[in-house]
Amino acid sequence: MDRKRLETAGSGSAATSPQQLDDSELALAGINMLLNNGFRESDQLFKKYRNNSPLMSFGASFVSFLNAMMTFEDEKMQLACDDLKSTEKLCESNEAGVIETIRNKIKKNVDMQRPTALDVDRLQRQIIIADCQVYLAVLSFVKQELSAYIKGGWILRKAWKIYNKCYAEIDALQLLHKKERSQESLRSDQANDNHIPAVSLHEESLSRLKGAVSFGYGLFHLCISMVPPNLLKIINLLGFPGDRLQGLSSLMYASESKDMKAPLATLALLWYHTVVRPFFALDGMDAQVGLREAKEILQTKEAIYPDSSLFLFFKGRIQRLECKINSALTSFQTALELAIDQREIQHICLYEIGWCSMIEMNFKDAYKSFARLKNESRWSQCYYAYLTAACQGATGEIDKSQEVFIEVQKLFKRKNNQIEQFSFRKAERFQKEKPTKDLCVLAAIEVLYLWKALANCSPSNLQRMNQACQEMHEPLTIGLKHLLLGAIHKCLGNSDGAIQFFQLAIKDELSRQNNAYIQPYACYELGCLLLETPETLDKGKTLLYQAKEEFAGYDFENRLHVRIHTALASLKEVVPQ
Repeated sequence: MDRKRLETAGSGSAATSPQQLDDSELALAGINMLLNNGFRESDQLFKKYRNNSPLMSFGASFVSFLNAMMTFEDEKMQLACDDLKSTEKLCESNEAGVIETIRNKIKKNVDMQRPTALDVDRLQRQIIIADCQVYLAVLSFVKQELSAYIKGGWILRKAWKIYNKCYAEIDALQLLHKKERSQESLRSDQANDNHIPAVSLHEESLSRLKGAVSFGYGLFHLCISMVPPNLLKIINLLGFPGDRLQGLSSLMYASESKDMKAPLATLALLWYHTVVRPFFALDGMDAQVGLREAKEILQTKEAIYPDSSLFLFFKGRIQRLECKINSALTSFQTALELAIDQREIQHICLYEIGWCSMIEMNFKDAYKSFARLKNESRWSQCYYAYLTAACQGATGEIDKSQEVFIEVQKLFKRKNNQIEQFSFRKAERFQKEKPTKDLCVLAAIEVLYLWKALANCSPSNLQRMNQACQEMHEPLTIGLKHLLLGAIHKCLGNSDGAIQFFQLAIKDELSRQNNAYIQPYACYELGCLLLETPETLDKGKTLLYQAKEEFAGYDFENRLHVRIHTALASLKEVVPQ
C-alpha cells in the first residue's frame, strides 16, 4: 500500500472506505508502521478498522498484546487478554456459518478440491484463533504461577493442533494448484498456445495464508527444539514436536510472505541468530555462526525499515558479537533516541549500552545505564539493581554500591525467577559486610561470563580482567576465580592455560557451598575443550555427562543443560554413535 493511501486510512478521513482497502494489505502496512517507530499510529489504524474484519481485529489485539508485554502493567495485561478473547470470539462466531455453507456445497455435490473464498476465510479464522491462544498462553505464563503454567500448556496444545492441521491443509491445496497449473500448461503446449496460466486470486491468498500459519508453526518448532532435555518429557506429553530446521525454514517462508506477520517472522529470525544461538552456544565454540544470516536479513530489509529502532537494535547486536563495540554503542544509542514512544525498546537499548560499557570495562557508564533501568523499568528491578551495585562498586564508589546491594533485597519479588534468585543471593553477603572494589570487579566479570559476553571482549580488556582475577586471594572466591580465568584464557586462545584453570575450579569443594554452579559449569567448559582433540574426545564426553548427571539445584541449571545437550548432539553428527 502506498504511503498516501495508508496515511488517509489511518487519519479517520472518509475519503477511503473500508471496501476500498484490502484488509491483508492494510494489516501488513499497520505492522510495518509499528516497526518503523509508529507504535501510536499503528494502534490508531488497527483500532479504527478492528470491526471490519477478523484480520484487523487481530492486528488491534496484537498491538494491545505487544503493549502489555512491553510494560507488564496489570491493567494493560488484562486489556490485552480481553482484546484477544474478543478477536477469538469474533472468529469463532462466524465459524458455524462457514461450516454450514461447506456442508450445503457437499450436499449439492460441488467439487470440494478447488479452494474457494470460503475456504480461505475459514483457514484465516482458524489461524487467528491459534495465534490468539498462543498470546493468551504467554500472558498466562507471565503470572509465574503453577496453575497458570498448566493452563498455558493446554492452551498451547490446542493452538498447536490448529497450526498443524491448517499447515497440512494449505500445503495440500497448494500442491493441488501446482498440479492443475502444470496440466493447464501442458494442454497449452499441446495446442501450440503460448498462453501462460495466470496466478489465481485464491492461489495468492493461499500463499499468504501459508505465510500466516508458518509463523506460529515455525516458532513452535524452533522454541520447543531448545527446551532443556529434563522438560522434554512434559512437552512430548502435550504433543509438541521440536524440529529446529523445520522451524527456521517455516519462519523464513513467513518472513518472505505478504502476510501481516512477515515482519514479525523477520524479527524472530534476527532474535534467533543474534541472541539465542550465541547465548545457548548452539554452534559450539564458534560464536560467529549465524551472523552472516542475520546481516543478510538486515540488508534485504534496510529499505523497508530505514529508521526502525528494533532493526537498529539487532544491528547493534551483530556489531557487539563481532567485537565492534564502538559501532554497537552508536547503533544502540541511535535506536534509543528513535524509540520515543516505545519505552520497553528504550529499555533493551539501555541494557545493551550497559553491557557494551561493561565489556569495555567502562563501569561508570555501565552503572548509569543499569541505574536508569532500575528506576524506570517495572521488570527485573532486582537484577538491574544488582548490576548497578556491582558496576558502581567496580568504580570505587563503595558506600553507594553497598546501599544498592541492600536495595536488591527489597526489590526481590519473583522467587521462582532464576535471575532474581541469583541477584538476591549474590547481594546478600554485602548487606552485612562492605564490598571491596576488587570483589565488585569480579562480580561484573562473573556476569559477563554467565551471559557469554566474554567472547565479545577485546584481547586488551581480557588481559585486564585476567589481572583483576589473579589479584583475588579470598578463599571463598577461589573457585569462581579459577572458572573465570579458565574462560578468559579460552577466549584468548590459550587452551592449555584454560584447561588447567578449569581443572582447578572442578577440584574446589568450597564452590559447592557458595557457588554451586561453578563445578558443573567448569566440567562443561573443560569437556568442550577436550572434545576438540581426538585423543581427549572420550574424556570430554565423560565430563559433559558428569556435568549433566552429577549436579543439581544450582544457578542457571536449565541454561547449562541446553548447552550440554547441544554439544552432545553436535558430536553425534560428527561422530555417529
